[in-house]
Amino acid sequence: MLTPLEQIQKWIDEILTEEPEYFCVNLKIKPTNNIKLFLDGDNGITIEKCVRINRKLYKLIEETALYPEGDFSLEISSPGVDEPLKLNRQFIKNVGRNLEIILNDETKKEGKLLAASETDITIETTEGKGKKMVIEQVLIPIENIKSAVVQIKF
Repeated sequence: MLTPLEQIQKWIDEILTEEPEYFCVNLKIKPTNNIKLFLDGDNGITIEKCVRINRKLYKLIEETALYPEGDFSLEISSPGVDEPLKLNRQFIKNVGRNLEIILNDETKKEGKLLAASETDITIETTEGKGKKMVIEQVLIPIENIKSAVVQIKF
Protein backbone atom coordinates (compact mmCIF):
# COMPACT_ATOMS: atom_id res chain seq x y z
CA MET A 1 0.00 0.00 0.00
CA LEU A 2 1.48 3.32 -1.08
CA THR A 3 1.44 6.37 1.17
CA PRO A 4 -0.47 9.38 -0.25
CA LEU A 5 2.90 11.04 -1.03
CA GLU A 6 4.14 7.96 -2.93
CA GLN A 7 0.84 7.59 -4.80
CA ILE A 8 0.79 11.24 -5.86
CA GLN A 9 4.47 11.04 -6.91
CA LYS A 10 3.61 7.98 -9.03
CA TRP A 11 0.76 9.87 -10.76
CA ILE A 12 2.99 12.90 -11.36
CA ASP A 13 5.63 10.65 -12.93
CA GLU A 14 2.94 9.10 -15.19
CA ILE A 15 1.57 12.52 -16.21
CA LEU A 16 5.07 13.83 -16.94
CA THR A 17 6.09 10.82 -19.08
CA GLU A 18 3.80 12.31 -21.74
CA GLU A 19 5.75 15.57 -21.54
CA PRO A 20 9.42 14.76 -20.83
CA GLU A 21 10.54 18.41 -21.02
CA TYR A 22 8.87 19.00 -17.63
CA PHE A 23 10.00 17.61 -14.30
CA CYS A 24 9.04 17.50 -10.63
CA VAL A 25 11.32 19.58 -8.40
CA ASN A 26 9.55 19.01 -5.10
CA LEU A 27 6.36 17.53 -3.65
CA LYS A 28 5.13 18.18 -0.12
CA ILE A 29 1.93 17.28 1.70
CA LYS A 30 1.16 19.31 4.80
CA PRO A 31 -0.78 17.74 7.71
CA THR A 32 -3.85 19.71 6.50
CA ASN A 33 -3.75 17.65 3.24
CA ASN A 34 -2.45 20.68 1.37
CA ILE A 35 -0.51 19.19 -1.54
CA LYS A 36 2.22 21.48 -2.90
CA LEU A 37 3.91 20.49 -6.12
CA PHE A 38 6.75 22.41 -7.73
CA LEU A 39 7.33 21.72 -11.42
CA ASP A 40 9.86 23.10 -13.85
CA GLY A 41 10.79 22.61 -17.47
CA ASP A 42 13.99 22.59 -19.46
CA ASN A 43 12.73 25.86 -20.97
CA GLY A 44 10.64 26.97 -17.99
CA ILE A 45 6.96 26.20 -17.38
CA THR A 46 3.89 28.30 -18.08
CA ILE A 47 0.94 28.94 -15.78
CA GLU A 48 -1.28 27.26 -18.39
CA LYS A 49 0.84 24.09 -18.24
CA CYS A 50 0.63 24.09 -14.41
CA VAL A 51 -3.17 24.45 -14.65
CA ARG A 52 -3.47 21.53 -17.11
CA ILE A 53 -1.33 19.26 -14.94
CA ASN A 54 -3.26 20.38 -11.85
CA ARG A 55 -6.56 19.36 -13.48
CA LYS A 56 -5.23 15.90 -14.43
CA LEU A 57 -3.77 15.26 -10.98
CA TYR A 58 -6.81 16.64 -9.13
CA LYS A 59 -9.07 14.32 -11.13
CA LEU A 60 -6.92 11.27 -10.26
CA ILE A 61 -6.93 12.17 -6.55
CA GLU A 62 -10.72 12.64 -6.57
CA GLU A 63 -11.56 9.55 -8.66
CA THR A 64 -9.50 7.23 -6.45
CA ALA A 65 -10.82 8.84 -3.23
CA LEU A 66 -7.27 9.17 -1.93
CA TYR A 67 -8.81 11.67 0.50
CA PRO A 68 -12.32 10.15 0.99
CA GLU A 69 -14.04 13.33 2.15
CA GLY A 70 -12.47 15.36 -0.67
CA ASP A 71 -10.56 16.98 2.16
CA PHE A 72 -7.46 18.20 0.29
CA SER A 73 -6.11 21.14 -1.64
CA LEU A 74 -3.66 21.03 -4.54
CA GLU A 75 -1.23 23.78 -5.50
CA ILE A 76 1.05 23.46 -8.50
CA SER A 77 3.58 26.12 -9.42
CA SER A 78 7.14 26.59 -10.56
CA PRO A 79 9.77 27.13 -7.88
CA GLY A 80 10.26 30.85 -7.21
CA VAL A 81 13.46 32.62 -8.24
CA ASP A 82 14.58 32.57 -4.62
CA GLU A 83 14.23 28.78 -4.34
CA PRO A 84 17.53 26.87 -4.30
CA LEU A 85 18.30 24.67 -7.30
CA LYS A 86 17.80 21.01 -6.40
CA LEU A 87 18.17 18.97 -9.57
CA ASN A 88 20.85 18.59 -12.24
CA ARG A 89 18.28 19.61 -14.85
CA GLN A 90 17.85 22.92 -13.04
CA PHE A 91 21.61 23.55 -13.10
CA ILE A 92 21.75 22.69 -16.82
CA LYS A 93 18.79 25.00 -17.51
CA ASN A 94 20.55 27.88 -15.71
CA VAL A 95 23.93 27.70 -17.48
CA GLY A 96 24.99 31.28 -18.25
CA ARG A 97 23.34 32.75 -15.14
CA ASN A 98 24.99 33.93 -11.94
CA LEU A 99 24.70 31.72 -8.87
CA GLU A 100 25.34 32.12 -5.19
CA ILE A 101 26.51 28.77 -3.89
CA ILE A 102 26.91 27.72 -0.28
CA LEU A 103 29.07 24.66 0.14
CA ASN A 104 28.64 22.01 2.84
CA ASP A 105 31.46 23.65 4.83
CA GLU A 106 29.48 26.98 4.72
CA THR A 107 31.96 28.55 2.25
CA LYS A 108 30.20 30.93 -0.14
CA LYS A 109 31.04 31.11 -3.85
CA GLU A 110 29.53 33.43 -6.43
CA GLY A 111 29.99 33.20 -10.14
CA LYS A 112 28.61 32.57 -13.57
CA LEU A 113 27.51 28.98 -14.19
CA LEU A 114 29.51 27.81 -17.22
CA ALA A 115 28.66 24.11 -17.28
CA ALA A 116 26.71 21.46 -15.41
CA SER A 117 26.85 17.66 -15.49
CA GLU A 118 25.45 14.81 -13.43
CA THR A 119 28.33 15.04 -10.96
CA ASP A 120 29.60 18.64 -10.90
CA ILE A 121 29.25 22.23 -12.04
CA THR A 122 31.79 24.76 -13.32
CA ILE A 123 31.49 28.41 -12.36
CA GLU A 124 33.55 31.43 -13.33
CA THR A 125 34.51 33.59 -10.36
CA THR A 126 35.95 37.10 -10.44
CA GLU A 127 38.14 38.44 -7.63
CA GLY A 128 39.52 41.98 -7.39
CA LYS A 129 39.21 44.90 -9.81
CA GLY A 130 41.20 46.47 -12.64
CA LYS A 131 44.74 45.12 -13.11
CA LYS A 132 44.38 42.96 -10.00
CA MET A 133 41.26 41.21 -11.34
CA VAL A 134 41.57 37.43 -11.35
CA ILE A 135 39.06 35.33 -13.26
CA GLU A 136 39.01 31.65 -12.36
CA GLN A 137 37.03 28.64 -13.40
CA VAL A 138 36.06 26.55 -10.38
CA LEU A 139 34.84 22.95 -10.59
CA ILE A 140 32.43 22.09 -7.76
CA PRO A 141 31.16 18.55 -7.14
CA ILE A 142 27.35 18.58 -6.76
CA GLU A 143 27.67 16.56 -3.53
CA ASN A 144 29.60 19.49 -1.97
CA ILE A 145 26.76 21.98 -2.61
CA LYS A 146 24.50 22.76 0.33
CA SER A 147 22.45 25.30 -1.67
CA ALA A 148 22.63 27.17 -4.96
CA VAL A 149 20.41 30.13 -5.80
CA VAL A 150 20.21 32.01 -9.10
CA GLN A 151 21.17 35.68 -8.64
CA ILE A 152 18.89 38.03 -10.54
CA LYS A 153 20.59 41.24 -11.68
CA PHE A 154 18.50 44.34 -12.33
